[in-house]
Amino acid sequence: LTAADRQRYNWNLQRRLAHCCVIFVRNNRVIGACRVSPQSPPATKMHRSKTALNLLQRLDRLRTASSGSLITRQMQMVSTAQAAHSRLLWHQAPVRHFSTEKDTARVEEPTENEKKLTVEVEELRKEAAELTEKVKSLDDKYKRALAESENIRRRLTKQIDDAKLFGIQGFCKDLLEVADILGHATEAVPKDEISDKNPHLKNLFEGLSMTRQQLNSVFKRHGLETVNPMNEKFNPNLHEALFQQEVANVEPNTVVVVSKIGYKLHDRCIRPALVGVTKG
Repeated sequence: LTAADRQRYNWNLQRRLAHCCVIFVRNNRVIGACRVSPQSPPATKMHRSKTALNLLQRLDRLRTASSGSLITRQMQMVSTAQAAHSRLLWHQAPVRHFSTEKDTARVEEPTENEKKLTVEVEELRKEAAELTEKVKSLDDKYKRALAESENIRRRLTKQIDDAKLFGIQGFCKDLLEVADILGHATEAVPKDEISDKNPHLKNLFEGLSMTRQQLNSVFKRHGLETVNPMNEKFNPNLHEALFQQEVANVEPNTVVVVSKIGYKLHDRCIRPALVGVTKG
């Protein structure tokens, strides 16, 4: 085969395609040979005709050859090409191993670095869990401290307000006895004796009455009010029952006698009224 023929019919051996060799024999003499692949790329009609023409021309040249040296060299080239091609296919063919044993999963032992990393990851996870619990505990303590400080602030504010309102409570209690004495003194003077015939008694009575009125106005200005529950329902928060008596046409637990009036400072009872109520 010429170099042009070999180049024209040099199919890609790397595609792992099976090749065969066709030998032309005439009168028991080898007149030619060529390689043919069953999976050769498709050729057009013109290409096939050119290939057939070239093949006929080559056969004519071989037929007229007098010596068999050319055919011998061609056969050697074909044999060498087939051997090289077989070796190439053998080396490039994938190797498959068959075994009757069941496939078992390969368990690779962790390396030292992997073990160290695993230990470090576990330690970091434990540390993260501890820090999370610590944060939760501190957050709970912080919220409790805020709530406690808010409660303390409210209590202090209320105590300050109460101190402003009821700071004079002790002083008022001491003055109540004075008010009671003035009340008893004015009530003890007979009304018919107060006249121009007794100017000294009249002036004394008027002075006591004015003093009592002034004291009551001062009490009222500071939030201290009298509690006189006559003919009212008995209230255990403002009244103190001394006795009970039967009274006709009066509802039970009604105050019918006031022995001593009471006082309250800004709606806080500082002295209950001493009363007598009807029987239930």
